Amino acid sequence: QVQLVESGGGSVQAGGSLRLSCVASGYTYSSSSNCLAWFRQAPGKEREGVAAIYTDGGSGYYADSVKGRFTISQDNAKNTVYLQMNSVKPEDTAMYYCAADPGVCGGTWYALWRYNYWGQGTQVTVSS
Repeated sequence: QVQLVESGGGSVQAGGSLRLSCVASGYTYSSSSNCLAWFRQAPGKEREGVAAIYTDGGSGYYADSVKGRFTISQDNAKNTVYLQMNSVKPEDTAMYYCAADPGVCGGTWYALWRYNYWGQGTQVTVSS
């Protein structure tokens, strides 16, 4: 059973930075080809894709709203994917979730329906 555990959320002022972490267990990260993604959900809004990365390598995928500010990365040795959030804005306030799906990320990386495994989420609050 794959488990994903997020951490690193908190309160930050606009313009600041946070780094979220997602530790995967239940499979060997480096020997399994997966799309690992970050999603977020603000109160009253739908869950949306933020960024994704393929565990076999390659560049990340990003939502337009975070391009140039957020960076997704991974540490295979630690079974961990990160989301570095810079220049945060109040509209980045949301619960952030990590998700995993077997296979490449591709053009549907942001699609909720393709992800089999989800973490419990970590709250990010950005004040103005």
